Amino acid sequence: MSQNLLARLTRHRILATIPHEQVAWVATHGRLHHLKPGEVLTAKDSKVEGLHIVLDGHLSIYVDRGAGRRKIMEWRGGDVTGLMPYSRLVSPPGDVAAEEPSDVITVDRKDMQQMIHECAELTAALVHIMLDRARHFTSSFLHDEKLVSLGKLSAGLAHELNNPAAAIARSASAIATSLAEADASSRALGSSAITAEHLAAIENVRAACIARNTRQVLSPLEQDDHERSLARWLKDHKLDSDRAETLAETGFTLEMLDDLARSLPPQTLDAGLRWVAANTATRRMALEIQEAASRISHIVDAIKGFTQMDRESVSEPVDISQGLSNTIVVLRGKARAKAVSLTLDVADNLPLVNGFAGELNQVWSNLIANALDATRENGRVEVSARRGQNGRGVIVRVTDDGDGIPPGIRDRIFEPFFTTKPVGEGSGLGLDIVRRLVQRHNGQIEVESEPGKTEFRVILS
Repeated sequence: MSQNLLARLTRHRILATIPHEQVAWVATHGRLHHLKPGEVLTAKDSKVEGLHIVLDGHLSIYVDRGAGRRKIMEWRGGDVTGLMPYSRLVSPPGDVAAEEPSDVITVDRKDMQQMIHECAELTAALVHIMLDRARHFTSSFLHDEKLVSLGKLSAGLAHELNNPAAAIARSASAIATSLAEADASSRALGSSAITAEHLAAIENVRAACIARNTRQVLSPLEQDDHERSLARWLKDHKLDSDRAETLAETGFTLEMLDDLARSLPPQTLDAGLRWVAANTATRRMALEIQEAASRISHIVDAIKGFTQMDRESVSEPVDISQGLSNTIVVLRGKARAKAVSLTLDVADNLPLVNGFAGELNQVWSNLIANALDATRENGRVEVSARRGQNGRGVIVRVTDDGDGIPPGIRDRIFEPFFTTKPVGEGSGLGLDIVRRLVQRHNGQIEVESEPGKTEFRVILS
């Protein structure tokens, strides 16, 4: 036993009040480590060698709980760490490393039982330290969990608000021009020779255009073909063919034009077409703003529910068809910007599903937005809803014709913060949110993917 080592132990803050023979026991059984700055005393997930008595220097433990590497505890000369008497500690939650040159005496794990038997006062002092350490770690980990939860909540909120906020900005910037055209077309229609029967025919076409607009977005190639066919029709009927683009965006079909041509005299047809196009465009923009604002309201309500966990929420029958239609409205601009065809096909008389409408809309929004991102220009995204097996429940399918999900990452796509998108374009939370919300509704989510076809299926009972 080194007398110098015994003297250093005697001056140690914890051991200074311990009987001399017990300090001598530590000096006899302990091993002295000289650690360099950055040297790891005990690595994460490795077995703790034993009790560590810090004579000089500075040690720290770093833990990464999802919010980045963070120092949660440190020890200096006069402190103790490592395995304590009666402790069940096996490995530390992070690396314990030297911040500066440090001297540490280690009492091996195999000698701990003998220390407990022969050094009662030292054991009692170490047990008190162990209890204080447990309280500190518990408090630190709770703090970390709150930070991680806050980070997930903030990232998820930004992710969810992005699409409806963009839809509001886009429609609000265009609605003033659309309103001016609607006023002008109304005056033109009012000055034409119009009867009640003519007006009824125009109203029927307008209603059909509005319904069609909420369910389908054509790809640029499909849109161009449609415009050409409308332009030919207008030219054949001696009307302004330059209006074909506006009519195509409004949702006019050749069948609708034929119906109007049979119902209206030539002098009223042009004014009627102009009025339907302007009125439908304005209503479409207003509907986009309304639905996007409603989506934001639902998201805010969901955040309120998250922060008030003690308050009960009650599920109610949800119309899946309406939720999907609303989602298509909100994401129509994203599809057009990406030059992707987006279609919705919903079976008649779908059963209602018990759940939370706002949360299910989050599911549809995430799945459809991801499908749009995965599809190349002029691609297709198809959304459908059908009755489940035996006519019970609903199965929603979101299918895209993108490159598919590589087999190597298919099992990881639902992990939080996992994303294949470039930095700054994806939070990695969309599918994690989807999985959690589907589970909350006692549903299932399945995925099949190959180059040219990826299909997500949500099964709700």
